Amino acid sequence: MLNDEQRKTLLRIAREAVEAAARGEGYTPEADDPELQQLGAAFVTLKKRGDLRGCIGAVDAHEPTLTSVARMARAAALEDPRFPAVRPAEVPDLTIDISLLSPAEAVTDVNEIEVGRHGLIIEQGSNRGLLLPQVPGEWGWDREEFLEHTCRKAGLPKGCWRSGNCTLYAFTAEVFGEEDEPSP
Repeated sequence: MLNDEQRKTLLRIAREAVEAAARGEGYTPEADDPELQQLGAAFVTLKKRGDLRGCIGAVDAHEPTLTSVARMARAAALEDPRFPAVRPAEVPDLTIDISLLSPAEAVTDVNEIEVGRHGLIIEQGSNRGLLLPQVPGEWGWDREEFLEHTCRKAGLPKGCWRSGNCTLYAFTAEVFGEEDEPSP
């Protein structure tokens, strides 16, 4: 778990990366905290007035956490195929959430999946889908609905998680965002 200062630093890095991306500029994150230099996997979610505006992430920790956050913030602003690239004028209307992921572990019993605690990844062939732990709570889904929507996200048929032809993974995430920060 990160402390408040580390969370603020990562949120600052994400915001600076989004601002630079919207202006078409590069960005190199900086932070002296050794904890943020540790390998980490991150998702960055952008919302505009409460609506999803971009969400991109990495499942595997292969770069420092601060670098992963900056890279995913840039990708959420420019590369989410569901949305056009973020324009500079939109940046002040965006709020940022960061999800730092634990390593994913294979699920052997779907009854062990805890809605609100676990995120899911499902794979079958070249299809892969991921939903973060906070998603089912935002939509009011139970475990089965969460599994069904994860299949759908992967482009797989309804109920595919029951077939045994898919591989299912669960992970947890430390989730925090700008809306969690107290106002000055």
